[in-house]
Amino acid sequence: MQLRLLILLSCLLCTCAAQAREQTLKIGALQVTAWSPDQPPPGKLPVLIYSHGLHGCDVQSRFLTEAFAAAGYLVFAPNHRDASCNGGRTPWFEGTELMFLHPEQWTEATYRNRADDVRRLIAGLYDDERFRDRADWSRLGLVGHSLGGYTALGLAGAWPGWKLPGVKAVLALAPYSHPYTVQQTLAGLSVPVMYQCGENDFAITPIVAQAGGSYEQSPQPKYYVEFAGAGHLVWTDSDDTDRKAIVAYSLAFLDHYVKGQPANAFLSHSLSGVARLRYSSELGSSDVPAAAPGGTGNGAAGESR
Repeated sequence: MQLRLLILLSCLLCTCAAQAREQTLKIGALQVTAWSPDQPPPGKLPVLIYSHGLHGCDVQSRFLTEAFAAAGYLVFAPNHRDASCNGGRTPWFEGTELMFLHPEQWTEATYRNRADDVRRLIAGLYDDERFRDRADWSRLGLVGHSLGGYTALGLAGAWPGWKLPGVKAVLALAPYSHPYTVQQTLAGLSVPVMYQCGENDFAITPIVAQAGGSYEQSPQPKYYVEFAGAGHLVWTDSDDTDRKAIVAYSLAFLDHYVKGQPANAFLSHSLSGVARLRYSSELGSSDVPAAAPGGTGNGAAGESR
């Protein structure tokens, strides 16, 4: 199994080395960066919408968005109102500096402008002659980092009034899921979810991974990957830790649930650098031990939490 995983990882990295084309566009009155395969396969392509973190940027995670495009996706990342790279002036806490300390006070109105951005972007893409005949809207995935993870989870049903039709899967990267966990709304998720967190992200990871936390409250199918020694920004270009493994798990999840491809071994086995892998899906239910340095862990049969 270890050799098979190494071969799969090698093949994946070769695929991601392919070129991705990047464009800066105006769509639905939003500044958007789009990535597409430099040599696209025939037919329509699945679509990913990427939502950046608070005061982040549409291009904050190029290593990921480029890898997604090289793997055959159309990827679109809007600059939300709070984006740092377009002069955004929204206060960090939208009117109260204590908001992030009181997730129980969050409602569907909190940062709803981000959900509206995604809806406006999708509506604009439907009418955009550059993409309307290239995008396969029956294969739509949402990806978000930090507050972008909050945005993606809300659109997938964690806020019922935000629910976006047609979503196939959500990849939540170090997500600010605290309001959903505290208010126990994650049962409203209607699509598969993969949480990725960092062992050293002390503000986010405990809320997702703890007993009764975001992962456990989420319906199946669900996955949780925790990267050893990683902090909150490992999913951005400012930190190059664990990039190979992050890309591997992200594409394994998205290819399976958005593209509809068979599940590969990454979804149930840990690579080197992974502190913890949990899953509860059609593949079974398990808490996989961390991989030994230079090796891979093995999937445990049955539930072992």
